[in-house]
Amino acid sequence: MTDPRVKLDGPQTEADAVVLDAKGLRALAHPVRVQLVGLLRKYGPSTATRLAERLGVNSGTASYHLRQLGAAGFVEEDTERGNARERWWRSVHRTTWFNDPDLAEREPEAALAYLQSVAAIYTLRTQQALNELQTMPRAWRDSFDMSDWALRLTPEETAALYRELRDVIARYRRDTPEMAARAPEGAERVALITYVLPELDAPAAAAVHAGPENALGTERS
Repeated sequence: MTDPRVKLDGPQTEADAVVLDAKGLRALAHPVRVQLVGLLRKYGPSTATRLAERLGVNSGTASYHLRQLGAAGFVEEDTERGNARERWWRSVHRTTWFNDPDLAEREPEAALAYLQSVAAIYTLRTQQALNELQTMPRAWRDSFDMSDWALRLTPEETAALYRELRDVIARYRRDTPEMAARAPEGAERVALITYVLPELDAPAAAAVHAGPENALGTERS
């Protein structure tokens, strides 16, 4: 997975990941910067002009945000590809972890802006997949899924559920250049987006009046 990972329950990281500190959080508190980092991780090194075309912004805007990301250590110039007229950029890390509850409390505005940017990007990616769904091969259409389950858990149970999901996902092949080279024929990039969304204002009595078919289950769009 090349995207941001949000888990506000203490330290957790990987060898090719960056854990956000205050400086990094403020640097990523802008949707264009989050998208730029994501594109470089997903598609590899690129120029400001090409990235701007993907995002629908002008190249000057992309260049500015790339420089800000470079100053914060998220991207760097790819000197092997660049020349005097064209600067290439690459991502320094594969994933971003935001897993410091204290930092979120110290930088509430930056934390909210970052999380809102991440949520917006996930929504955009879902919509893009939906737009392409009818033209996908049947096997991929059959594997597409959007589901949600209504659960009633304690914070401890919720944390345990997250750990179990993470362990299951870890058993599967990651989307990295090295793994892609060894992947079997027919393997494509699959985005798996997880949300754990506490709904603390949901009335507990609602479950008592729900019919058996609505008490717990899956809804598909």
